Amino acid sequence: MVRAPHRPARTRTLAARTAVALALVGATLTMAPAAQATKPAAPPRAEGPCDIYAAGGTPCVAAHSSTRALYASYDGPLYQVRRTSDNAVKDIGVVAPVALPFADAGGHADADAQDGFCANTLCLITVIYDQSGNGNHLYQAPPGTFRGPDVGGYNTLSIADTAPITIGGHKAYGVYIIPGMGYRNNDASHLAKEDEPEGIYTVFDGTHYDSGCCYNYGNTSTNSRAVGTGTMETVYFGTATAWGRGTGPGPWIMSDMEAGLFSGYNARQNDATPTIDSWRFVTGVVNGGGGNQWDLRGGNAQQGPLTTYYSGIRPGSLTNSNYFPMHRRGAIQLGNGGDNGNGSAGTFYEGVMTTGYPTDATIDAVQANVVAAKYDVQRLSLSRATTFTPGSAQEVTQTFTNTTGSTAVGVKLSLSAPAGWTAVVKGTDDTSVTFEDPVAPGASVSATFTVTSATTSAGYLTGRAQWTNPTRGGRQSTVTSQAVRSALPVRINEVRFRTSSNATDQFVELYNASADEVDLSNWTLTNTPSGSAAVTLATIPAGTKLASGDYYLLGLSGSGLAAPTAAGATTVNVRSTTGLAIGQQIEVGTGSTRETRTVVDIGSAATAATTLFVPVTHGSITIPAGSTNIPVTSAAGFTVGQQIGIDTGAGYEQATVTSVGKAATQTTLSAPAAAGATNLKVAANANLTVGDTLTVDAGEYKETVTVAAIGTTGANGTGVDLTAPLRFAHRSAVDLAGRGTGVSFWPPTARAHSSGVSVQALGAGVTLDQPLANDHSASAPVVGPQITTAGYQGSPAPDQWFGGTLSVSAGSLALRDATGSVVVDAIVYGSQQSSSSGNGTITSPELAVLEADQAGGGCIAVVAGAAANPGRSNARWPDGSDTDSLCRDFVTTTVPTPGAANTR
Repeated sequence: MVRAPHRPARTRTLAARTAVALALVGATLTMAPAAQATKPAAPPRAEGPCDIYAAGGTPCVAAHSSTRALYASYDGPLYQVRRTSDNAVKDIGVVAPVALPFADAGGHADADAQDGFCANTLCLITVIYDQSGNGNHLYQAPPGTFRGPDVGGYNTLSIADTAPITIGGHKAYGVYIIPGMGYRNNDASHLAKEDEPEGIYTVFDGTHYDSGCCYNYGNTSTNSRAVGTGTMETVYFGTATAWGRGTGPGPWIMSDMEAGLFSGYNARQNDATPTIDSWRFVTGVVNGGGGNQWDLRGGNAQQGPLTTYYSGIRPGSLTNSNYFPMHRRGAIQLGNGGDNGNGSAGTFYEGVMTTGYPTDATIDAVQANVVAAKYDVQRLSLSRATTFTPGSAQEVTQTFTNTTGSTAVGVKLSLSAPAGWTAVVKGTDDTSVTFEDPVAPGASVSATFTVTSATTSAGYLTGRAQWTNPTRGGRQSTVTSQAVRSALPVRINEVRFRTSSNATDQFVELYNASADEVDLSNWTLTNTPSGSAAVTLATIPAGTKLASGDYYLLGLSGSGLAAPTAAGATTVNVRSTTGLAIGQQIEVGTGSTRETRTVVDIGSAATAATTLFVPVTHGSITIPAGSTNIPVTSAAGFTVGQQIGIDTGAGYEQATVTSVGKAATQTTLSAPAAAGATNLKVAANANLTVGDTLTVDAGEYKETVTVAAIGTTGANGTGVDLTAPLRFAHRSAVDLAGRGTGVSFWPPTARAHSSGVSVQALGAGVTLDQPLANDHSASAPVVGPQITTAGYQGSPAPDQWFGGTLSVSAGSLALRDATGSVVVDAIVYGSQQSSSSGNGTITSPELAVLEADQAGGGCIAVVAGAAANPGRSNARWPDGSDTDSLCRDFVTTTVPTPGAANTR
């Protein structure tokens, strides 16, 4: 039940009553020491799920949680967060047992440490630590069959405060996954392989799911690819129906066994697996292996036992061998598919994997332990505030739900706002409200605040609740926060990504929806293509003003700089030479730095960027500062004497190529190899060189070998000879990777660079008739009047050119004011969410949560595809319409109208 606050006069009466009550409590506490002979001891921590599994003879080999310790003795970190403001990191551990001021066994996550470290900034969860001692930590998932939307094709990381809850009456955070996010460890140790027995359980949010592939936790492939039926075993939750389903509309608990989601024996509907639509917290269990058997169970994580949905033989095993015997690989995934299908959504709280097939009694005891942990909803919440305009006001409701387990007395709610803003209780000048009546366990109270913004700025609303527990004494409190911004109503109003005849015929239109002229001087438009780092697409020149109801049109130039160019340069590296000719004049740059030069020679354009090699099975490579060689995913396009660009943004470096070697290798064994053997049968060897160091297999069987000779590929080929015998036996199809000989350059790097960053062959470039007078950044426009088949070709002419292309499939655009701290407007776009792998990923989650209330499968503007000229575009309708919902604010129009009123 939600109750409104009483009037302030009665609040003051309550304050007096509370003071008397606290005085009595204090007197009791003061008298207690005289009667005590010894100082009270802290209570012992209760056993955890992994203690129960160990006692049952099936110990945990991986144990992950963002909410609590899963062993009574575990006192290490649960997860790590990284601040985006300065990239500092902090491990979030567990709270120790205490005796005073009241007894508490601890063991829950130290949410206060996260709140303090992440105050007034955005934090991401970077590592989820393994509590089992095997080092099976979960990291940012690397690219696989499907690439993620972060730099280098990695999946994005979870925003650390998106899923607040309480556990045992204490605040904690879950791991909130939206499409494009995911964690993985492809180099895990001691997990079940092939058909070895294992157990898996996980606790997740029963209200957060979608139809994408695939919200999984469990055993998966070691190379982020689909490697055959029966190579995975996970707990899945969602509404995907392409492979299998339960009864009703879903969501269902199923098991992803690769190339199939199963809820029983049959590949399709299994009536015993129900729709789960009434449990806020859910326990899902899958056990399997050690023979033709597997179990699927589920239950309410807050009360009651588990229900067995299926217990029997493997899917289809009476007629085929797809899922028996199993061929599990022994890696760990969270929030994605075996092939890195990352179109899924869900929230993770805890999960483990065991060795051995747990007994029913053990599983039942684990469920009882989960229920005893007392998962509950978040204690304090704020209703969502949309974008403010300077001086505007909105109502924000703050709700306190008593999840403490006992009555809360004197509940006080307050709300603070960014500097210069105001937040008062609606209809009053009060900055807080106190509730006279006690709030019973499970009950809620709410207060509505009127929040008024100041000038353009960005910051956080911070809600605080304070209360007294009359049985324990002492004042307790909790906080919650929400990012807010006050911005002038200039909108990204229309975007065209391509036409059917020109994939670069792109424009971005801004619109002034305010009643006044707006000064756009030094505003920036930032572009983040899916899989790449953010770059500044355009900086609007000083002195640019946009009248009320008017448009500002930015068009993609026919070419653009592929690398920064310094004053004095006579050669520029460009992304395209299409349409350029010797003797023609071109313009380089924009605004006050724009200058005209004549082309005297045309070399090659920059090639599409490759990446610093990502060994997806074995982690990340970092080349240190001072390096003169870099391992690359592809060596195509690099030429001795030409320039190489490494990384982007502040990390960007440029050098001259001195030699071009071979790209890295990521392949598999074509046949088993015995311990002591000196030859490996491999699926690919084109990039191998004698003397290369290769990493074979993963986890406890991982070893490095040196190439002595290179023969032919395949199970029947002559293979690769090694300089020393193998230490371990290796199964067929295990992974093998080598860095290759890479690309060498000079001068050495000034800073370190890691797997996934951009590495680009910049080509021979275009030679100019005289040196440039100004510096120009990468993505600066290069405009030539004779370029008629590349770039924006529409009418009217743009107010400003930009030189870097927009991804035609997925990405984001952010318009920021001159301070750089206020996101005035943004669009996050991509493909339509569906039940197929990899669809609907979100490139910039931090922008998506500003521009949409994230739930289920997330919210993006579905990119308008190509069509006959003039193509399609994403447009607001009517002009400037903005509800801060990417699901609704952009429509697809078949009549793009650059610089004019939008149509539907």
